[in-house]
Amino acid sequence: MIELAQPWLLVLLPLPLLVYLLPPYRLPQDSLQVPFFWRLVALSGETPRRAASIARRRRAQALVSAVCWVLLTAAAARPEWVGPPITTEKTARDLMIALDLSGSMSTADFATADGEALTRLDAARGVLLDFAQRREGDRLGLVVFGNAAYLQAPFTDDLDTWSTLLEETEVAMAGQSTALGDAIGLAISLFVDSDTDNRVLIVLTDGNDTGSRVPPRDAAVVAAAEGVTIYTVAVGDPQTVGEEALDLDTLQAIAEQSNGAAFQAFDSVGLQEAYARIDALEPARFDTLSYRPRQTLYHYPLGAFVLLNVIALPFYALMGRRPREEAGQ
Repeated sequence: MIELAQPWLLVLLPLPLLVYLLPPYRLPQDSLQVPFFWRLVALSGETPRRAASIARRRRAQALVSAVCWVLLTAAAARPEWVGPPITTEKTARDLMIALDLSGSMSTADFATADGEALTRLDAARGVLLDFAQRREGDRLGLVVFGNAAYLQAPFTDDLDTWSTLLEETEVAMAGQSTALGDAIGLAISLFVDSDTDNRVLIVLTDGNDTGSRVPPRDAAVVAAAEGVTIYTVAVGDPQTVGEEALDLDTLQAIAEQSNGAAFQAFDSVGLQEAYARIDALEPARFDTLSYRPRQTLYHYPLGAFVLLNVIALPFYALMGRRPREEAGQ
């Protein structure tokens, strides 16, 4: 479909008609005064004229001029070819996973459906990989933490690459401790550059905070201020004591402070249920964008104008003008 970007310029089409409302242009000519004027007229056979004459164009010239004006006006109105609507979907949520890699994640107190023992990390990775494959439409990121927090995967909608980076994680690769507060703080800093308002952080840990520079509860306050929703997932044995003990109260407080939710997963089934509930609470979202491609066409009438003049000008030169009509006797 063809549309005009500046259709108001079409009002200029009748502008040349104003020429017919104006008085004709009289072309002055040089003359020679002689005392034997009438004798000279009789000898030459010419008809005497007054001091000015009106130049007349051929009809072909008038037609070409009119067509040229129409072409110029059409080019100025900027015709465009508008294609059919194209709809695209844009990622609407940034979702960061913070995964605990402390030494206790090597504890093999999880089991598969067949009864095979799994470490906490293996069980978490398996569920996270399945969770990621259902997050089409989200950008996923991955933060790992132990003695400190590190970025393993920046936000990306390439789920295969994200899954590969998750599979490369190992117990204690970030240290033996659990810097939970620092992990939340790092995730918040990564959300600062996010251009979406839907920001979700999922924290998976099997221990309590062991000396972060930012206390976990304070980090949750900052997360709430930045619009980051936190879901906490506690894994492992709740009866564990010492540095590896689960601080369920802190995890619950973090979730409540950031308008999220806290989950407990003490076996493989519980871990899967936790992520299934998060999946239901945070369904994949898209921002739909629709546009119609436009291709400018003004160069076609402009090219026709140039071509018409290139052809017409030599024709004018060959044909010449009609004899001038005298303005009066």
